[in-house]
Amino acid sequence: MVSLLTVISVGFLLGMRHATDPDHVIAVSTILSRHGSMRHAGLIGILWGLGHTITILLVGGAIILFNVVIPPRIGLIMELAVGLMLILLGVLTLTGVMQTISARLTPGPGVVVHSHPHQHADVVHTHPHAHNPDVHLHLDAKPVGRFQAALDRIGLYQVVRPLVVGIVHGLAGSAAIALLVLATIRDPGWAVAYLVLFGVGTSAGMIVITAIIGAPFAFTSKRFASFNRGLGVASGLISVAFGLFITFQIGFVRGLFTTRPH
Repeated sequence: MVSLLTVISVGFLLGMRHATDPDHVIAVSTILSRHGSMRHAGLIGILWGLGHTITILLVGGAIILFNVVIPPRIGLIMELAVGLMLILLGVLTLTGVMQTISARLTPGPGVVVHSHPHQHADVVHTHPHAHNPDVHLHLDAKPVGRFQAALDRIGLYQVVRPLVVGIVHGLAGSAAIALLVLATIRDPGWAVAYLVLFGVGTSAGMIVITAIIGAPFAFTSKRFASFNRGLGVASGLISVAFGLFITFQIGFVRGLFTTRPH
């Protein structure tokens, strides 16, 4: 029992170290290059970790509990998705498409809403008013929490993007992680518990990483605009270069594009 608890505890630490893998850091850096808020950076880390953990549990759990066997070519295709995604993120960042999409799908800085007094008979009252016809005022809306408010300010696109990136990264590594766990922990219940703590550790590690990476982007976004743009270009170039490297490794070195994948 003690040894199993020790192994599972190590899973949390290994999960935190897993968050520092180069492809994870580069993907998150590319996403953060267009953000100027530490709060947004932390939320991106949480969403990435959530997506990564979901895939690890689904795929890894299926392998552990139901003895699902993933053929080598399918496993390599799952890993290739990471390289292609890094290339896509880099190209979108370098061409400005990512910024355009963010601007279109992210709520604006806010609309001025004010009140006008009106008199009906002997009664004077006020009501909120906005000049933008697209603004809808919900007077009966209930107050929302800070997390919901942050999601509303960021927008659906900014929420879905890190979640999808995390899912793709989890898809790439879930099979290998599950097989390593099975080689160490024979009991399926403990093995799944290991995956859970591994995912929690990865999420915690990514939150720390996004805070560290997001700090220079947040600091330079308003003070040093040209330097901030340079950071964005550099992150895009690195993302494309590393994505091409992964694609070459998976496609030719590990044989996905050949007749003998391994």
